[in-house]
Amino acid sequence: MTVYGSFPGSRPRRLRTTPAMRRMVAETRLHPADLILPAFVREGVSEPVPIGAMPGVVQHSLDTLRKAAVEAREAGVSGIMLFGVPEDAKKDAAGTAGIDPDGILQVAVRAVKEEVGDDLVVMSDLCLDEYTDHGHCGVLDADGRVDNDATLERYAEMAQVQADAGVHVVGPSGMMDGQVGVVRDALDTIGKEDVAILAYTAKYSSAFYGPFREAVASSLRGDRKTYQQDPANLRESLRELALDLEEGADMVMVKPAGPYLDVLAKVAESVDVPVAAYQISGEYAMVEAAAEKGWIERDKAILETLTGIRRAGAKMILTYWATEAAQKLARG
Repeated sequence: MTVYGSFPGSRPRRLRTTPAMRRMVAETRLHPADLILPAFVREGVSEPVPIGAMPGVVQHSLDTLRKAAVEAREAGVSGIMLFGVPEDAKKDAAGTAGIDPDGILQVAVRAVKEEVGDDLVVMSDLCLDEYTDHGHCGVLDADGRVDNDATLERYAEMAQVQADAGVHVVGPSGMMDGQVGVVRDALDTIGKEDVAILAYTAKYSSAFYGPFREAVASSLRGDRKTYQQDPANLRESLRELALDLEEGADMVMVKPAGPYLDVLAKVAESVDVPVAAYQISGEYAMVEAAAEKGWIERDKAILETLTGIRRAGAKMILTYWATEAAQKLARG
């Protein structure tokens, strides 16, 4: 074609010519320290139990959890978020195992702290769904509805036993109104002012949680739409954000990550506290399944999804690929 004068005057492709050039001008950089590893620990097992819907992810024994924590630390991952999976016989309507000082989550926190100390930020899921025989995130009233305020009382107790076990950060994830304030008061009352709160600020009622329910052996009947957020809403997340900050949240989270990047970006623009996003089980499973079929390039897809979450504003990303991705980033 005929080129007139200096047309085109602007050539953005000049900054894409080589890998070194693209690396130099990259606007978003993913680092191992941005990553947090969610990990499941199952009571009463001596070997890890594979999770069918999440290839490569397991329900850990205490021994393999210790090893996973060390591996994450050595890879440069910043934190580990622990989820306890109690024996079925210990589940009840009130989630009593969740407030037992010797419950599986508290035992796991102590085990990880013994192994890695303060070299890894040890976080704990603060919710009742793993411990209730009905699978909901709170206690139920006489009509079978989740009782918000009665649930808050249990959350306060959970926060205290998790803090006593040595956790650095608690993650109240049940989406009960007032949960952050109640947890903050409960921690401060026992002299645990240094334990931070990662608030699950915008946790949506998502179709992508399915594999997670296998991972925690959930007993859920029905759904969680009366307390988790409606996927159609954004402004509601900003209201939740304002409330969580007012109640004392140290960090805030959007969950899921990938389908809610617009929410994540809006939250990140609105606050001066660290923002996290949780790349959940369904997001993980989709990439693994498509890669197994040969439809996508697995390693590139993993890093692309994580970079997209980081670009949208997350400073911290909870992902089941945390250790693997950190190792890849370290290799360059």
